[in-house]
Amino acid sequence: MITRNDIPKEVLSVADGLQQAGFEAYLVGGCVRDLIIGKTPKDWDLTTNANPEQIQAIFPESFHNNDFGTVGIKNEDTEDETLKVIEGTPYRTEGKYSDARRPDHVEFGVSLEEDLKRRDFTINAMAWRPHDEKLVDLFGGVEDIKKKRLKTVGNPDERFAEDALRMMRAVRLSAQLNFAIESDTMASITNNSANLKLISTERIADEFTRTLKSDVPMLGIAMFQKLGLLQYILPELEEGIGCEQGGTHAYDVYEHNLRTCQAAADKGFSIEMRYAALLHDIAKPRTRGKGKHKEYSFYGHEVMGAKMARNILRNLRLPREMSEKVVNLVRWHMFFADPDEITLAAVRRTIVRIGPENIEDLLNLRVCDRIGTGRPKEQPFRFRKYKAMVDQARRDPISVKMLKINGDIIMEKYEEKPGKRLGYVLHTLLEEVLIDPGKNTEDYLNNRVVELLKMTDEELQKLGEAGKEKQGEEETAAIKEINKSHRVV
Repeated sequence: MITRNDIPKEVLSVADGLQQAGFEAYLVGGCVRDLIIGKTPKDWDLTTNANPEQIQAIFPESFHNNDFGTVGIKNEDTEDETLKVIEGTPYRTEGKYSDARRPDHVEFGVSLEEDLKRRDFTINAMAWRPHDEKLVDLFGGVEDIKKKRLKTVGNPDERFAEDALRMMRAVRLSAQLNFAIESDTMASITNNSANLKLISTERIADEFTRTLKSDVPMLGIAMFQKLGLLQYILPELEEGIGCEQGGTHAYDVYEHNLRTCQAAADKGFSIEMRYAALLHDIAKPRTRGKGKHKEYSFYGHEVMGAKMARNILRNLRLPREMSEKVVNLVRWHMFFADPDEITLAAVRRTIVRIGPENIEDLLNLRVCDRIGTGRPKEQPFRFRKYKAMVDQARRDPISVKMLKINGDIIMEKYEEKPGKRLGYVLHTLLEEVLIDPGKNTEDYLNNRVVELLKMTDEELQKLGEAGKEKQGEEETAAIKEINKSHRVV
């Protein structure tokens, strides 16, 4: 089934080193599962009867820094990131899990059988010894792989009591592998779902992100909801269940968000895009009102949605740079939805607001959004128009650096000192050029600088921050309109 030819030489070197030193060495967990399935493992884990100190004595270029005895064995001679560190962990058994998160104590030096007993699912509780190509399968993992079935090792209530995050992992693996969750295991998840509250935000966010990175995030999220887990992960999504949209939408808000996220996955888009697709209409249930010419309106949902997305991502403690990109995409996702709003000046201003590096993602989010309505793809002629306008706008000045004048010229020619006043002048020029790129000439800009430098600091600041102020006014007006429609003072 598995042979040494299937194993990278770097992994075999560690296993053989342990074996030659008189210790047992087995590949274990997900890498054994993936090899049997026929997939290339992303991680290579070894278990052994050697303790951490003995492992480090055999491999001096190693490190040990956790309570579970795991030793990282470095291998700097490979360009494959998955092989730069091979993890070796002593056989261990674990005591009670008083907090449903971590064992009260860990004991090393037990048997391989005891080590495998503590693992989560049967398909992850197999071990394979490179020395003689021996597979150890004590709990029917191979049979469950054949039946495409996900099942806990032993009593599911006990496994989930040990670590409640295993419930999310069950869903994620089921979606990734296209395995059915065995009935007792599924019932146990439903019965124990509230224990997910005991798990740290960081661990929940990591497992949720890994689900979004899978090929079928829609299936994973739908299973989280069905089994009662989603309310402890991202409860705002559930507000969209049963929230009908009417018009061109074939699905309620909840299913639309999931289908938009799935479209992003189908196209192989980044994790930021998948989060943006999932959250782009998150505020629709809170902004839904009666439209004049259609059944429902969702005025300002992109504004409120950006605020909700920021809070959600902050609560999940995702990286700031990643969160800001997602929030920006949510905030401006409606721009390409209304062809009447599309002017070159508007496109240029949108590029400035979202950043030139994100404009392609904004276009792609529009495509995913349309697919999520139940229509197969963006109308080709309209999308081509949007793309052409973006390409044209990119040639126009969209940043201070693209002006035909710069701060050094202004300081030298007009004896202006560096500081905020100079910044206000440059941003005022940019605001004018965004509206009319034809003004981006040395003559016009020099003449305009002379006029601007005669103004007071307060006048310059007002002009320089006009774009930012306009955006703030738009968002304030949108929030007021939302509150008014819902009779909120």
